[in-house]
Amino acid sequence: MQLIDARAPRFSALLTTLILAAALITSSVLLLVFQLLVFAIGAFISPTKTPYALIYRTIIKPRLKGEIPTEDIKPPKFAQKVGFAFALVAFIGIVSGSKITFDIAVSLALAAAFLNAAFDFCLGCQIYFLLVRAFRN
Repeated sequence: MQLIDARAPRFSALLTTLILAAALITSSVLLLVFQLLVFAIGAFISPTKTPYALIYRTIIKPRLKGEIPTEDIKPPKFAQKVGFAFALVAFIGIVSGSKITFDIAVSLALAAAFLNAAFDFCLGCQIYFLLVRAFRN
């Protein structure tokens, strides 16, 4: 089991919230594509390899004190896949001319990111745990 600093995904969720909120407000395809790429790196390579993780490791983590809480990398990686799916739907929506699809998909991803950033509740991680339990039985 690969363990990661449990604070890093929450920091990433904060930056994701900001990017997705800006993308939603401005209907910016560029911001959406940037976030889509961040999700792709987190989902298909590793959450520890995203630009947000780099910012966390180099700027934020050195300033934190105390014990480092850890967690298994699998739930956050799955959450990145869920974010990637919503961002992909939003991208397909906007390039095909469906602004409503863009708005709904970005809003759902934004809501999930906000829950993690503000309340340390990772919706994608919770879905991961439910799926693991469902397939164990």
